[in-house]
Amino acid sequence: MSEKISSGYKGHALKTIEDVDAEIGDMLRVKKGDEVLEGILIPRSEYGDENHIIIKLKNGYNIGVRLTPNVKVEKKGKGTSPAFAAPPLPSQNQSLPRVAIISTGGTIASRVDYRTGGVRPALSACDLYSVVPELADVARIEAHVLFSLFSENLTAKHWTEIANTAATHIAAGVDGIVVAHGTDTLGYTAAALSLALQNLPVPVILVGSQRSADRPSSDAATNLIGAVTAAAKAPFAEVAVAMHETPSDTTIAIHRGTKTRKCHTSRRDAFKSVNTTPLAKVENRKLTMLTGKYKKRDIDSRLVLKPEFDEKVALIKFYPGMNQDIINWHVKNGYRGIILEGTGLGHISSRCHEAVGNAVSDGVVVAMTSQCIWGRVNMNVYDSGRDLQALGVIPLEDMLAETAFVKLMWCLGQIADPEEAKKLLITNVAGELEPRTLPERTCNK
Repeated sequence: MSEKISSGYKGHALKTIEDVDAEIGDMLRVKKGDEVLEGILIPRSEYGDENHIIIKLKNGYNIGVRLTPNVKVEKKGKGTSPAFAAPPLPSQNQSLPRVAIISTGGTIASRVDYRTGGVRPALSACDLYSVVPELADVARIEAHVLFSLFSENLTAKHWTEIANTAATHIAAGVDGIVVAHGTDTLGYTAAALSLALQNLPVPVILVGSQRSADRPSSDAATNLIGAVTAAAKAPFAEVAVAMHETPSDTTIAIHRGTKTRKCHTSRRDAFKSVNTTPLAKVENRKLTMLTGKYKKRDIDSRLVLKPEFDEKVALIKFYPGMNQDIINWHVKNGYRGIILEGTGLGHISSRCHEAVGNAVSDGVVVAMTSQCIWGRVNMNVYDSGRDLQALGVIPLEDMLAETAFVKLMWCLGQIADPEEAKKLLITNVAGELEPRTLPERTCNK
């Protein structure tokens, strides 16, 4: 039986479909005693049991039918397999700003796959525009499909390609850029673009969603409208992330690209600005700045493109009982940099100090961040921190571990000399380092 016919069905359910010569999209009549149901046969999860079929009723609801001996299934008519069809693009107001949407995949560019019960990359940037017609009131959209990948599959090579693509659109004179991206590694890409795209003339806004665009509870449309609004109208020219501020569809927070982290697996407001306030917020398509510290939009600014990253960098999270051979392995295999995610103020077990010292002696750049979400490392308080600094470990203040990892990749991609790379690592390039953390900025209210 072909995938076209079965689409997740197996065993008894599959045989029942075969016996009536039905395929996905055909109209079925199901009888059980005096009860009769009619609906379109749709795919089901391939992990489901073999005793049910799924039909879509005329009222739009899907219903599962258990195939017992007294249930009779008939094929009423030939149909077509269900498929997504984007509506036509709305007309564009030529007086509005030009915004390029670069699609890389992820949930915001996904729809439900009934075969698996999950979501898969499916919608292009053009599809997103067509199903969110409100965007026609905000900007003129130029769609660019770059990848169709879930974000866990992106690497530094993809960051480079995204940066180069953004640079091409900037050179073509757009007023802003939106990058549609999966949320799982969105923070990494935001940090990478913040470093790769310097002296930006216009905003570059990354956006994702926690629920796919074809689900009633999706946050894709509101996030996308907020992102395009920021790209078109924001007074700043930085890389930022646009996601829900709260679980409700009221406000979109705009976070600086180097200072945000995904803090929840599934909530709409998963992203938070860490150790700082958000740059801005969008409410009812109106953008309000929340800080005066930002690089201003300036169409005359000349973009400086630095998209090179060295992939021989590791992010190692310390845990109790960690074997120092983990560090030794990375050194032996030619890694040029290691970001340690230590406990508290920046500590790892003394059992690992020897490996750290050997790594530094071999020319590996080793730096320290904290596993804590808020706060900053301070390696002067305890002996452990002071000993690590004496070995050559670099404390990274309030830099997020993910941002530190990306930045060290970027530093070593720009500079071959590890000593010069160390200097660049502790230089504030894109707002990744704050000189101090104010008490009222240690969490998001």
